[in-house]
Amino acid sequence: MPNQYFYHLGFGLDDLGATPPTMTLLSGDPERARLIAHTYLQDVRLLSENRGLNSYLGYLPNGRLIISATSGMGAPSLSIVVNELVQLGIKQIIRIGTCGAIQTHIPIGSIVISSAALCRQGAANDIAPVEYPAAADPFLTVALVKAAQALQVEYYMGVTASVDTFYEGQERTDSANPYLMRSLQGITAEYRQLNILNYEMECGTLFKMAGVYGFAAAAVCAVVAQRTITEAVNLSQKDIAVKNAIATAIYAATNCE
Repeated sequence: MPNQYFYHLGFGLDDLGATPPTMTLLSGDPERARLIAHTYLQDVRLLSENRGLNSYLGYLPNGRLIISATSGMGAPSLSIVVNELVQLGIKQIIRIGTCGAIQTHIPIGSIVISSAALCRQGAANDIAPVEYPAAADPFLTVALVKAAQALQVEYYMGVTASVDTFYEGQERTDSANPYLMRSLQGITAEYRQLNILNYEMECGTLFKMAGVYGFAAAAVCAVVAQRTITEAVNLSQKDIAVKNAIATAIYAATNCE
């Protein structure tokens, strides 16, 4: 759609050049999108900082043009950004996020590569029924696994719990609301028994959108909390974990077709 300016992204197809990119690296944190662009990409150009949804255009080491974009926090914001990116011709999206591990064997500093999501998200229900599978693209997921192996990054692959809230939805009681609804009390232990690896807040909706819209999606998350020990994010090791997740995504994006 030439000359169309997208309301939320703040840019349009004409801003992407004669051969527009077909891949986006998507981060919830605008600072992470900026870090990816200015640390890992070449000939970087700012596309927009509209509404804090920072987007950058740049080249991977192999010469592939991609976008590093911000989705904002949570599935509703992500759904808007992804919808507009797909309208711009994006065919592959790798989410680079953070998460809390709920299995004892997954340490802080490692990464989780999501093969699918238990999707407990309202935004996803507007896109497809609850029963619709929230599954990652197998080829992009394998590319992430191969990247982690090549980089010798400690990784775990499996099912992620995608929920809408950071506190109540992830069974945190150390907050302004320590009183959880009965339906949420004990849910982390239940998910652990279902072999779910981690909590995060976006990839379930992303995966459902991919299935409905017809693009490929994958997700890699830095483990910044070990929820079998504490509710708190480990800030001292967050940078290491995020660096591992970004490096894995960049390697996968550079080497996948």
